[in-house]
Amino acid sequence: MASSGNTGLKRILKATIYSWQGFSAAYQHEEAFRQELLLALIMLPIGFILGDNGVEKALLMGTVILLPLVEILNSALEAVVDRFGGEFHELSGRAKDMGSAAVFLTIVLMLVTWTLVLFF
Repeated sequence: MASSGNTGLKRILKATIYSWQGFSAAYQHEEAFRQELLLALIMLPIGFILGDNGVEKALLMGTVILLPLVEILNSALEAVVDRFGGEFHELSGRAKDMGSAAVFLTIVLMLVTWTLVLFF
């Protein structure tokens, strides 16, 4: 396997730059990501305050962080599908629907977690 020549600190720096570019692209091009990021900025401090211990804080805050993470993956999937097929194809539609379902399940997970931690 050929090496890119990027090792150690150089590899970490480039990976950080690519990650920031992905974060920036999601923010610029995806309204849902911007909405979920705003929600996260509001809910992360609330989760930190309302969690009684480290486990509760991690559950509340972790599920909030998970939502924009899954949204980025969904947006990446949609971009690839759109790039390789302008015409409708059953598999393309299925892939996009499954990405959307992943976002929905993440929202459900977040709501269930917050409800169980805060009210039970």
